[in-house]
Amino acid sequence: KSEQFEARYVTVEVQRSPSLFFKGMECSRIAVATAHGEGYAEFANESEIIAAAPLVALRFVDNCGVVTECYPVNPNGSPQGITGLTSSDGRFTILMPHPERAADALLGSTDGLVILKSMVHSLSAAHA
Repeated sequence: KSEQFEARYVTVEVQRSPSLFFKGMECSRIAVATAHGEGYAEFANESEIIAAAPLVALRFVDNCGVVTECYPVNPNGSPQGITGLTSSDGRFTILMPHPERAADALLGSTDGLVILKSMVHSLSAAHA
């Protein structure tokens, strides 16, 4: 944890979860921007982390694809690299990285487009 604001690219891996936004993207590794100052996945104890496991949608991973809690790859030190969680029905997903900041080549990466397109597809399918 640096305890200061940071804006840079990190790699996340999509986990198997009920999230509609990441449907069909399991195991994808994506470089996305993080704008981190204070966000942190905090759990009271190990049993809460275990209970949340099926709802984890994204984790920080290192360059070898290994889940990490180590700075700077995991900029906030979230336990087990957790950086995205979803509701049990998959309709609500929260995440700390910012895919919209990696959605155009002018921004340095288009990797975030994959996440944004998946979100649009899921919403379109739900209203069809």
